[in-house]
Amino acid sequence: MIEILSPTQLPRAREAGAFVADVLQTLKQRSVVGTNLMDIDEWAKALILGAGAESCYVDYAPSFGRGPFGHYICTSVNDAVLHGRPHDYALADGDLLSLDLAVSTGGVVADSAVSFIVGDSRPAESVAMIEATERALSAGIAAAGPGARVGDISHAIGGVLSEAGYPVNTQFGGHGVGSTMHQDPHIANAGRPGRGYRLRPGLLLALEPWVMADTAELVTDADGWTLRSATGCRTAHSEHTIAITGDGAEILTQPTSRPLPTSADA
Repeated sequence: MIEILSPTQLPRAREAGAFVADVLQTLKQRSVVGTNLMDIDEWAKALILGAGAESCYVDYAPSFGRGPFGHYICTSVNDAVLHGRPHDYALADGDLLSLDLAVSTGGVVADSAVSFIVGDSRPAESVAMIEATERALSAGIAAAGPGARVGDISHAIGGVLSEAGYPVNTQFGGHGVGSTMHQDPHIANAGRPGRGYRLRPGLLLALEPWVMADTAELVTDADGWTLRSATGCRTAHSEHTIAITGDGAEILTQPTSRPLPTSADA
């Protein structure tokens, strides 16, 4: 299904995007050396439910997962890149953590992900990988607009990732959003320009470049959800939800200055 929002729905999409962005930034700031992934999940739960929003993950049970996800956020560490299921793990200095969050507010979904290094260590390879996904995301957004095609976005993202020297997996990628989290069109992280669905104003897209340092092959963890690099190499993931407008693409999941609760029971 491809869903096109009406102009009256766009303010609700902006609200959903701002909320997701602010939750992610709050969780990023609180994720320090010694933080347990289960605590991050509890913080996400409290922020989501406290705002009267709805998690897109707790009851989510797609064909590529094993049963309902059962958590409020994806926490992927080091060699885990997608769908990281929170578990009892305390973050260490230098860990590369990706947080991926999808929430529905006002009947509209926003989806975003951020990767960062925990603590004071700054491994050069990890920094470069995160920056490559961020550049690829910017390139994909720049290629989106009314009249452009999905292949234009995929080509722009893949060009940046390949130029940076990373293998590109096209099994999982970006997607449409709207009243539900995963919709058509699928937006692979590599592709041919001028191909695929033509973008229209009112379309919401979640673009999500992700890479693994030295492989394009994924393996699934014993939890039935977490996807890891087949070689055990590090990974990174960046994602924004955008709205196609008459003028181009509007990023909906940019962080704002809106304060969110910061107490331990938030």
